[in-house]
This record gives sequence, structure tokens and C-alpha cells, in this order.
Amino acid sequence: MSWIPEACTLPTAERPLRLREFDAMFAEATRDVRRVSDDHLRVELAPSPEVASRVADLAARAASCCSFFTVTLTAASGALLLDVTVPAGHTDVLDGLAARVSS
Repeated sequence: MSWIPEACTLPTAERPLRLREFDAMFAEATRDVRRVSDDHLRVELAPSPEVASRVADLAARAASCCSFFTVTLTAASGALLLDVTVPAGHTDVLDGLAARVSS
């Protein structure tokens, strides 16, 4: 978890649990992952109401403790897209997230 920056306010003891939640969601629902730019990651997810609800909950909780993330969830035209952007100083965080999504 070395890619999680000091700016994250989630208590250290809770981080493994949160990561497991994201890992499980990504393993079950990811259709595609694409690095749009150095500071922008797009994850295409299975377009179901259950997945949308689950990822919205996780994304909201992540954004509350990692304020440098900008997270957008879009459901349109039969697709469910999770876009995550970070400031230039946190691209290593996006690298870590991309690696988790792709594994």
C-alpha cells in the first residue's frame, strides 16, 4: 500500500478493508480499463444498477478521505464509466489504482 499518499485521511487500520472492497468490485465488474492521460484513469464497469450503487458508495467514501481524487460515475448508452482524476503531484496514486484494477 505504499502508493497511498499521506494526504489520505482514512485510518491506517481501515485501509486494507477498503482496498479489499475495491479489489472485489473491480474483479467482479471491470470490463475495461484505460489510462486516458497521466492524471486520468477510466474504468468501464458492468452496467447494472447493483454495480452502479456499489461503485458509487465506494467512490464517495474514497473521495471523503482522499480529497485529491476527482471521481465521476457516468451511466449512459448502456455503459457504466468510472473516471478518476488526480492533480499532477499524485499520478503515482493513479498508477497504484490502475495496477489494482488491472490485476
